[in-house]
Amino acid sequence: MSHELILNVPDPIYEPLANAAKLAGTTPEQVAVQWLEAASSGPADDPLEKFIGALRSDVPDWADQHDRYLGQALMDGDQEAKRSEG
Repeated sequence: MSHELILNVPDPIYEPLANAAKLAGTTPEQVAVQWLEAASSGPADDPLEKFIGALRSDVPDWADQHDRYLGQALMDGDQEAKRSEG
């Protein structure tokens, strides 16, 4: 089921929306729906969110990039384990 939503969007928000739509070959409305979907299903489901701000770090973007940092650490650990085996 879907619902119609009519919004008055100020220029500073509409312009990037229209540009993204043009690049994607779609309409601003379709891009807006994609952006709303991403915003509504993003960090709310993040299991590490409760730890944001709980630890001190010299990494200023840890809160936004923790998945990338953890993934890199896992890859580095896996590569180290392979070197130890061989």
